Amino acid sequence: MLSKKTKYGLKALTYLAKTDKTVPVSISEISEAENISLKFLESILLSLKKAGFLSSKKGKGGGYYFIKNPDDVSVASIIRVLEGPIAMLPCASLNYYEKCEDCQDETICCLNNLMIEVRDRTLEILENKSLGDLMKEAYQKKIFLKK
Repeated sequence: MLSKKTKYGLKALTYLAKTDKTVPVSISEISEAENISLKFLESILLSLKKAGFLSSKKGKGGGYYFIKNPDDVSVASIIRVLEGPIAMLPCASLNYYEKCEDCQDETICCLNNLMIEVRDRTLEILENKSLGDLMKEAYQKKIFLKK
């Protein structure tokens, strides 16, 4: 299950992706539009800035803006920044691998094999879905529902 931090991060990024990339968007605008606590959102956006997805401008007319094209930002990369490992067990993680202390032999562990399969299928979706895709899908649903 995604944490609220990751859910709100994805919502904030898709909101920013819908805006003019050259104009910073205030945290309060994003907070109000997406119904996210201002303090919590500040922390989330700072993490995304440190990870290189966003930049910010201070002062009047300031806020956050994308420095990457939303079509080039995979959902998996955002989840890793905000959530950490995508795998459900540390022994199945690609980027955060750790041997389970209670496991005698990973090669015959039924949980390890299952969790690697789950990880691979999950990554297949998350690595191939960009923020741009999320925006386009939401827009298409909105148009469809208006008809």
